[in-house]
Amino acid sequence: MTDPIKVTKAYLDILNQVFEIEKKLSALQEPNSIHRNVNKLKEIMEQGLGLQGGDDTPGFVYHNPIGEDYNITRTDCEASIAGDSTENLQITEVIKPIIRLQGAGASFIVQKAVVVVKAKNNQ
Repeated sequence: MTDPIKVTKAYLDILNQVFEIEKKLSALQEPNSIHRNVNKLKEIMEQGLGLQGGDDTPGFVYHNPIGEDYNITRTDCEASIAGDSTENLQITEVIKPIIRLQGAGASFIVQKAVVVVKAKNNQ
């Protein structure tokens, strides 16, 4: 068994903050100029911050699983269930995104999403 990949907390903190900014931007009327800055930050993180150099430099990407189905076998999320039902669950709120380190054809989860889930019929 291989050891899990250890990532500096600062990288995860930066990506979590970019994710929060992106969520808040979705509520603004005209977020275009700020959205360009957020996209540039995401691009920098995806290009790897010079961790190794070269074309295979690993970079960080995050995924917002809002609206996706959830079940207990899902390993990329830590969920709190809202409501009484545990059947037919859907992710209704994302507190932290899934963060992956990827490069050279490999992808590793370095942060599980923290989500709230609800039965689809209780929305």
